Amino acid sequence: MPRHLLEIDDLSTTELNKVLSLSTQNSQEILLGKGAALLFEKPSNRTRNSMEMAIVQLGGHPVTIRPDEVGIGKRESTGDVAKTLSCYHALIGARVFDHKTVAELSSYSLVPVINMLSNEAHPLQALADLLTIKQEFEQLEGLKIAYIGDSNNVARSLAIGSLMAGVEFRVASPKGYEFSAANLQRIQSVGGQILQTSEPESAIEGANIIYTDVWTSMGQEKESETRLKDFNGFTVTMEMLALADPESIFLHCLPAHPNEEVTQEVLDSSHSRIWKQAENRMHSARGAIAFLLSNEGV
Repeated sequence: MPRHLLEIDDLSTTELNKVLSLSTQNSQEILLGKGAALLFEKPSNRTRNSMEMAIVQLGGHPVTIRPDEVGIGKRESTGDVAKTLSCYHALIGARVFDHKTVAELSSYSLVPVINMLSNEAHPLQALADLLTIKQEFEQLEGLKIAYIGDSNNVARSLAIGSLMAGVEFRVASPKGYEFSAANLQRIQSVGGQILQTSEPESAIEGANIIYTDVWTSMGQEKESETRLKDFNGFTVTMEMLALADPESIFLHCLPAHPNEEVTQEVLDSSHSRIWKQAENRMHSARGAIAFLLSNEGV
């Protein structure tokens, strides 16, 4: 049976470290002469470009598929799409609105399926984040991450990955935007230390990494005005960073909305590692693909 990556803890802690290691190694042409299908229900900049280039670096040929070309679950059943693409490709990536879609793809696919983003999880982003942090601090265990903003799919995957790696995870969200009880229980099942608060300053104090994301994600545009009000006081500023460890770094999965979730000053500051983080989307994707297609990933 193929190995899939739908959430970051589909990997064991040992495997997570292996993927991070593979992400820093020279490319091996494990996909030479093979294709990789990339299904997009949601548009993307970093995900599409990083995945396509990771596949090219591994010797493969990426085939990007728009939603109107396939009509997953509408023009053709999800199962039939998975089986068809398995005939041509060594790998399937899917960026979807509903996590159930990528889960169903994996249940029918004869090749590895990677979740390139769903409403529940973003494992590739978490891998890039952890790779960036490890490169900065040389180790992960014992560090403290403060995530400021909506407890969304990015936050969930990063929380799970952080706890797996021995990183303390703190999340500050306005009331009503915290992790649900089910998500919090899911995260806590990994073990480790997590703090959930409604006070950004409490989360940031002494943290090594400060992280934020947009307040209004794709598909939530009608909530934008309400969210702007609800997230008042959650903008990451230089004054907030002063509460963190002096050697702290700032991360953002991008795209950023300057002067909403973070000030332009922070984005441009010496603490910011957002472009290294963006580049690492490609390297970590390459590491994940190499692992899933290797003997160790089987």
